[in-house]
Amino acid sequence: MKFDKQRLIFGLYLLVLIAAFEIVTGKLHLPAWPAFIAMIFFFEAHMDVKKAPHILVGGAFGIGLILLATPIITALAPLIGADLGRLVYILALVYAIVAFGEMVPILFNNYAFMYLTVTGIAVQLPNPNPFLWMAMTLVGGAILVGGVVAIGRIMMAMATPKPAPSTPARP
Repeated sequence: MKFDKQRLIFGLYLLVLIAAFEIVTGKLHLPAWPAFIAMIFFFEAHMDVKKAPHILVGGAFGIGLILLATPIITALAPLIGADLGRLVYILALVYAIVAFGEMVPILFNNYAFMYLTVTGIAVQLPNPNPFLWMAMTLVGGAILVGGVVAIGRIMMAMATPKPAPSTPARP
């Protein structure tokens, strides 16, 4: 195994991006996790810029789905019980992701399902704020994904050999 200089430099730039984002969101008392999940998914998508909208919009959609959970489960509870109502809601969403994923892939995708899953845990914490989480997914996630893309461009520019300066022709 040998060190890849480009990856080491990329990693340092990434650490600066993460630290800056964490400091800013901390000072503003904003949750950073939705944006960091978007960045992680972007890496998992091999930094394919075409996948960024699916990650960001799907993530916000997944968080938004948590807002429907309580009214739907509450409506189902008298008929089938709360636990079964929750299961029916989850199964309906999984089916929707599979059934509509080809038709509306920007919404119905694995990113939406993962954000829904994580949000289902996060809403159990004190002071849940799904609307803020959605905004952080869209805005913060776009900032981090854009930062990763910018780092990649900087790295490509650094790796591109510079042409040697031409010497003027002598008369």
